[in-house]
Amino acid sequence: MKQRIVDVVLFMGQSNMAGRGVAAMAPQVQPGMGYEYRAITAPDRLTPLQEPFGKEENNPDGVYEPGMKTGSMVSAFVNACTARTGIPIVGVSCAKGGSAIAEWLPGTAYYRDAVQRTQQCRQYLNHQGYEIRHAYMLWCQGCTDGDLHTDPFVYKTETETMLHQFMREASMEVCFLIQIGNHRDDPNLYVPIQQAQEVLTAENEDIIMVSRQLKTFAARHLMKDEFHYLQPGYDLVGGEAGAVVGEYWLSHSVHPE
Repeated sequence: MKQRIVDVVLFMGQSNMAGRGVAAMAPQVQPGMGYEYRAITAPDRLTPLQEPFGKEENNPDGVYEPGMKTGSMVSAFVNACTARTGIPIVGVSCAKGGSAIAEWLPGTAYYRDAVQRTQQCRQYLNHQGYEIRHAYMLWCQGCTDGDLHTDPFVYKTETETMLHQFMREASMEVCFLIQIGNHRDDPNLYVPIQQAQEVLTAENEDIIMVSRQLKTFAARHLMKDEFHYLQPGYDLVGGEAGAVVGEYWLSHSVHPE
């Protein structure tokens, strides 16, 4: 990589962050603008980012879902964000399908795995002489809590606690949150969790909602099953979130563009 200034992004959450789309339909990342740090399978290098992002990053002691990551929103996010900032993104995958917020709380296997992957990435980049401009997370999670009928106040409180502790431990500046969509066949099932996410982001300056678009996809025929989306849907929400994040950093960057 010629560019020695990078942004580090942890893509974290459950299946719609992991990606259940079709990699061949996803956009190609612009050359030199996106890299994956593979903490599990290739911790000694950066790999050009491509879909399916994070496919091989399976940790038996943490996030483990072999064969499940098939195409995500990550490439679209990277293209939209870097088109605005001009700064390459180094992405780290740590998303687990079907995971409830209780499984991400501090001390859990998923939480520890996410912290370790992020710290490994930071150490690698520092040792290789990269300057990390910004480090942040993109979070999309909550459908399983809707299925479980998790109390919205409990969900909001536990998510807030986890995100703040994680950002401190992993040295992340901010969490950008993608609101969950609706269950295709029960449109009201996930509304309490969506509302909890609205309260969460309204009350915390460092937890920022960057897309509410997933909940429109059932009506737009962009769902592949009750919970997941077609690749064009992932591309739309990734592109929207990336554009919002890119504009955010243009106004908050310590390196004026």
